[in-house]
Amino acid sequence: MKREIFGPEHDAFRKVIADYLQAYVVPRFAEWEHQGNAPREFFRAMGDLGVMGMSLPTEHGGGGVDDYRYNVILQEEAARALVTLGTLRTQLDTIQPYFRTYCDEEQRRRWFPGLACGELLTAIAMTEPDTGSDLAAVRTSAVRDGDCYVVNGAKTFITGGDLADLVIVLARTGTDPQDRRQGLTMLVVEDGMPGFVRTRRLDKIGLKVQDTVELSFTDVRVPVRNRLGDEGAAFGYLGRNLAQERLAIAVGAVAQARAALDVTVGYVKQRVVFGRPVSQFQNTKFELAAVSAEVEAAQALLDRAITAHLDGDLDPVDAAKTKLFCTEVQGRAVDRCLQLFGGYGYINEFPIARLFIDARVTRIYGGTSEVMKSIISKSLGL
Repeated sequence: MKREIFGPEHDAFRKVIADYLQAYVVPRFAEWEHQGNAPREFFRAMGDLGVMGMSLPTEHGGGGVDDYRYNVILQEEAARALVTLGTLRTQLDTIQPYFRTYCDEEQRRRWFPGLACGELLTAIAMTEPDTGSDLAAVRTSAVRDGDCYVVNGAKTFITGGDLADLVIVLARTGTDPQDRRQGLTMLVVEDGMPGFVRTRRLDKIGLKVQDTVELSFTDVRVPVRNRLGDEGAAFGYLGRNLAQERLAIAVGAVAQARAALDVTVGYVKQRVVFGRPVSQFQNTKFELAAVSAEVEAAQALLDRAITAHLDGDLDPVDAAKTKLFCTEVQGRAVDRCLQLFGGYGYINEFPIARLFIDARVTRIYGGTSEVMKSIISKSLGL
C-alpha cells in the first residue's frame, strides 16, 4: 500500500543513506559482528553526513531539523541492507531527546558540538540488576557534597555503555515514603571519572553489533553542573520520552519483518526441493501471503503513530499499542519465514537467522509486551 508520510526531501535522504550503507557498512558488517560493536569511525562518518546532529540546534553545530521521519528512514534502510547500526538508534531516538530538552546553555556549549560530529557517544543507565522495568525502585544513590554528587551503585543492560563518553545515570538523590517516584535525578557521568567502571560486556544471543554492558559507580564525584534538569524530577522527565522510545522499537520491528519477508520470497524462488522451487508449494504461498498481510497492517498502524508523533499527539497508550502489535507481528513473521528456509534458517550465514535472533528482544526492552498490555488495559478502565 502507498505510504504518504514522506516527502521529496525524505526520499533524497533515503538515497544518501542507502548508498552509504551499501558502500561502507555492508562490506564491514561481518567484522563489526565479530568485534561486538560499530566502531567510532562509523559514528564520525554519520556526523560528517549530518545524521548525528540533525536535530540539534544550528548554533551548536547541529542541523536544526527536528523531524522524526529521518530517524525512521535510518532504521528502514538498515533493515533493507540487512545490517544493524550499533547504538545509533538508541543515541538518536532515546538519549539525544534528554540532552536537547534538559541541557542548560552551558551544557549545550560543552556537549552539543561533540554530539553533532559523532565524537561524543552516549548511553543512558536506568536499569539495575533488581529493578527491571520498575524504575521507581532504583537504588543507585547520589549524595550532594558541595558542588558535586557522590554516586554509588550499579547498572545493567546498558546499551552502548562500552564506548560511551557521556552516560546519563538515573540516581536517587532523595526518598519520599509516600511516593517512590520522587527523588530521582539524572546526572551525566563522563568517561574517565574516578570510580566509574565498565565491569563487563554482556554476551547476548542477538544484536551482536550493539554492545550491552554492566556499569559500576564507586564514590564517583559528578559535578552539579552535570545534572540534567532539576534535582528529584527525573521520573517525570523519563515518562515524556517513552512514547518516542517505544515508537522507535516499533519502527525497527516492522522494517525487519519486511526485510525477513523480502529475503524469504527471494529464497523460496531459488530453493528447489522434490524437483520444484519451494515457492510453488501452496503452503509457501499461503504462509508468505499471511506474513505480507500482517506486515502491511503493522505498517499502517505504525505510520499512523508516526504521524501522531510528528503532530505531538502520540500518547503513552497509543505508543504502547503500536509497540505491542508491531513487535508481536515481527516475532510471528520472522518465525514463519525462517521455517521456509528449512535447516538453512538455523545457519548463521543466512540473514534470516540474524533477523530471527534479533527480533526476540523487541518484546522485552523498552518495556515488555506484558508492560504494554498493562498500560493498554488501564486505559480501558481495567
